[in-house]
Amino acid sequence: MATSLSRRDRLGTIGARSGFLRNNYKLIPGLYCVGSPGSESPVFVTANYKLSFDALRQELSGIEAWILVVDTRGINIWCAAGKGTFSTAEVAYQVKNAQLDKIVTHREVILPQLGAVGVAALDLKKSCGFRGIFGPVLARDIPKFLQNGKIADEAMRTVTFRLSERAVLVPVEICLLWKPLLIAVMTIFVLSGLGPEIYSFEDAWQRGLAAASTSVLAVIAGAIVTPLLLPWIPGRQFWLKGIQTGLIAGLVAYALFSSEVGRLAGFGLFLWAISTASYLAMNFTGSTPFTSLSGVGHEMRRGLPLQVGAAGLALLCWVAGPFF
Repeated sequence: MATSLSRRDRLGTIGARSGFLRNNYKLIPGLYCVGSPGSESPVFVTANYKLSFDALRQELSGIEAWILVVDTRGINIWCAAGKGTFSTAEVAYQVKNAQLDKIVTHREVILPQLGAVGVAALDLKKSCGFRGIFGPVLARDIPKFLQNGKIADEAMRTVTFRLSERAVLVPVEICLLWKPLLIAVMTIFVLSGLGPEIYSFEDAWQRGLAAASTSVLAVIAGAIVTPLLLPWIPGRQFWLKGIQTGLIAGLVAYALFSSEVGRLAGFGLFLWAISTASYLAMNFTGSTPFTSLSGVGHEMRRGLPLQVGAAGLALLCWVAGPFF
């Protein structure tokens, strides 16, 4: 198996990163080889999410190794470990299914560090006879990990969330929100025609454009600006960070459109920008290395009621605006 990506692989990576292939970008679980591995070659475990698989094999150039792919239903290692699909039982099953004990003489597999929450090394050995060794967080550190005698130092076990790592998540979030956002904007366009004259298609178009433009500002604030400027925006919870960037977007929208749609409707745009930006920013909570599953739930319980309330009030102001 090649360690370099083909044109098709790279197109698939773009599709997964953008979100279009995110839900069905996987390969068949089983045992794969890099180069011409032998009975003493290391065995690396990964998910059948092809982006995870490709990230691993790219870093194995010049290394004779086995790759044991477990069935995570096409989910990346970190998320699969949290959801229970990258688990002790699944790894043990694939070890037995591949008859790994007949292929290698050693009795160890190298597990991804981000899958540690799902796999108990001691239980794994009891289940299949193979000892689990946790490797580095990043696949690019694997060569150094092997040179260190399969010992990951502190730097290899440290999870970062740098600007480039935050930026790569933006396209996925944009892709995931376009359908609900389109439905919301279309609904607003229809409601924008309501007024003293019962219904005006001209008003629906003009006011609808103002609402659509505000929605774009909110998306930029919540899904782009917030993750990129994450460390510098005050506060820890994402919905609060989104409120701050959404506040700026809302003020811009009010300044641009309040004279056109009226103060009450302009205030509705202001609230819409804040609630939308806050919600979109909150989506990144589960993508960070410093928010636990319980932390995500806690933040959503605090943020969602305010976001829904602000969005509802925004809609009320928008519909009532032409009558005042």
